[in-house]
Amino acid sequence: MRTGYHHNEQDTESAVANMIEYIMISAVIMALLIVMLLLVNTNIMEDPANRLIYVAFTDIGNGVSTRMVDVYAIAPANGTITTKFDIPDEIVGRGYLVELGADTSSGDQDITVSRGYLNAHIAIAGIATTRGVGGNTTGAGMNIISYNSSGFE
Repeated sequence: MRTGYHHNEQDTESAVANMIEYIMISAVIMALLIVMLLLVNTNIMEDPANRLIYVAFTDIGNGVSTRMVDVYAIAPANGTITTKFDIPDEIVGRGYLVELGADTSSGDQDITVSRGYLNAHIAIAGIATTRGVGGNTTGAGMNIISYNSSGFE
């Protein structure tokens, strides 16, 4: 220890500078944490869920298309045929809509499986435009595909 040095003297400027430094660093770190939390929800949770939903919608559309082609393949020349089938009630905890009809952009018939801004368009393979299709359904309950040789009104 040096002679004549008094440790009790306070350096207030240094203490204030250290406090301001800690506050500024803490503020920057908190701002980065808030930005990271906002991005984590979108990039880590929503995007993979949306990819999963799109793949599930495509699988559902392909399944409905296959069932329609099967009904078309065994459709009677005169008469009616009806089949019941089940698709998942919910995808990622929420319902969805399945619509059948003509695609306005290409003129082909397709199946649209949608919820909100997520859509999957699937062509009705094998039928093309030989038979008109129309209607809609949801995943809830049993679903029906009907064919009538004289058509529906």
